[in-house]
Amino acid sequence: MSDHNWEAVIGLEVHAQLKTRTKTFCRCSTHFGDDPNSNVCPVCLGLPGALPVLNREAVTMAVKAALAFGATVQQQSIFARKNYFYPDLPKGYQISQYEKPFSTGGAVDARLEDGTIKQIRLIRVHLEEDAGKSLHTITEAGTAVDLNRCGTPLIEIVSEPDIRSATEAYAFLYRLRQTLLYLGVCDGNMEEGSLRCDANISVRKKGTKEFGTRTEVKNLNSVRGVERAINFEAERQISVLESGGQVDQETLLWDADRQVVRSMRSKEEANDYRYFPDPDLLPLVIESVWIDDILATLPELPEAREKRFVKQYGLPEYDANVLTATKEVADYFEETVKLARGTEPKKVSNWIMSEVLAVLGDKNIEITEFEVKPDRLAVLFELINKGTISGKIAKKVFDEMTRTEATAEEIVEKLGLVQISDEGSLKALVDKVIENNPKQVEEYKSGKEKVFGYFVGQVMRETSGKANPQIVNDLLRKALS
Repeated sequence: MSDHNWEAVIGLEVHAQLKTRTKTFCRCSTHFGDDPNSNVCPVCLGLPGALPVLNREAVTMAVKAALAFGATVQQQSIFARKNYFYPDLPKGYQISQYEKPFSTGGAVDARLEDGTIKQIRLIRVHLEEDAGKSLHTITEAGTAVDLNRCGTPLIEIVSEPDIRSATEAYAFLYRLRQTLLYLGVCDGNMEEGSLRCDANISVRKKGTKEFGTRTEVKNLNSVRGVERAINFEAERQISVLESGGQVDQETLLWDADRQVVRSMRSKEEANDYRYFPDPDLLPLVIESVWIDDILATLPELPEAREKRFVKQYGLPEYDANVLTATKEVADYFEETVKLARGTEPKKVSNWIMSEVLAVLGDKNIEITEFEVKPDRLAVLFELINKGTISGKIAKKVFDEMTRTEATAEEIVEKLGLVQISDEGSLKALVDKVIENNPKQVEEYKSGKEKVFGYFVGQVMRETSGKANPQIVNDLLRKALS
């Protein structure tokens, strides 16, 4: 925010779709992209007499997420009906949790831009079903409704109003999404709607304790979109208040194309939804043995892995942060270090951050789809360590490895890239370069050290980059002195 006299007070509500194969209360598929209204049944269509049966795997995934955020899992919770009327909600209510959610508390440790960690508390993580999807642009006749998503299992993660800026909101959402991906309970795809975020935003003068009137901004379908929407809405509220107006409590939609918010409806309170316990569902009982079993399956989480990479491999914090951004890249790094015996972990880190991640970006693929698996990369490091090829030639070999299934050894042999380490032949080249460049020799002897790089470059050019750079450096120093 540009005005330093004001501060934003922000709470986020994040809906994460769980990666179950079937829906929350029926056996319909949750597969994304199928024909509209093809994955439906009497339960998710809300037909009379159809009774819901809870998906155990959805509960397991929900509990796993709650435990990862340090929430307290309640041994008994209740499903409630959240009543509202909308075309994509055929029952006229959504099954959710309200007064007695299955977990309370917890926190997300968000890493801010300056590297500090801010703990943002959670109010609750609760389990609910999704509504369908209204499609406003596919037909001129009006709005179409696809009920395939209706009944899909969600967890709603609700933060305390601890967030004070759009950048903090970004950091919170980044860490939350990263943790869910590490757990394997959500694919985190905001564009497909499997991770959605609503932001409750108000502003107040710095130093005051009372909260201002809040608005809720919906339709946030990217992490950066959340940041931009919060900045826009906070500035809008400040402008309204400074011009003598008052902020209306309402629900707003973020228009990502125009980068503005527009009014949707007046903001509802909880009592507008007339919550009451669902008479068709028994209380959800999560016994301590079940909780312990789930706890035992939790993987090493991002923050813990970052710290271990610094301690175990001696990496800078920056490297550890980049490598652990996704579980798959972190796994790739560790597997390569294990196989590339004798190679410094920092060297492996440099290669992955520069060469590997660059190729992934160019090809727009995940590391699990990458052709150069850790065992192939380890062989490349082995050739560098033996002195068979130089680091510069290794990049050429790596580039070839991304286009073929050949091993690094096969590529080196086929293209004749073996490093020249024979001192006799290299000395002859060094002498030739010095003889052909008397002007540069004089400059070097008069104290212009930078000219040394020119000589190295000339020898490398003569050998098409295959000369052993260390031997070339030694021979040149000796000859020039």
